[in-house]
Amino acid sequence: MRVKLERPICFFDLETNGAKVGKDRIVEIAILKVNTDNQESHKVWRINPEMEISFQATNVHGITNEMVKDEPNFKHYAKEIILPDFLDQ
Repeated sequence: MRVKLERPICFFDLETNGAKVGKDRIVEIAILKVNTDNQESHKVWRINPEMEISFQATNVHGITNEMVKDEPNFKHYAKEIILPDFLDQ
């Protein structure tokens, strides 16, 4: 579906290790940017939450403890996520 945009729009998708706000942590962040010409760009970061991913959360998003054990933590990616280069395109 093509949408007439006056400004670019970004969509964010967060996957976490549980559903308790303030306690649980992000394990994956995805951003999709749609420009005014409908060109799309996207970026995905896998993040080590530095705590266990619950069995229930893994059943929802499919991300396991093994998949993130060697990934950097959120602090490592924070500046890149806040100001991702691909959003300037």
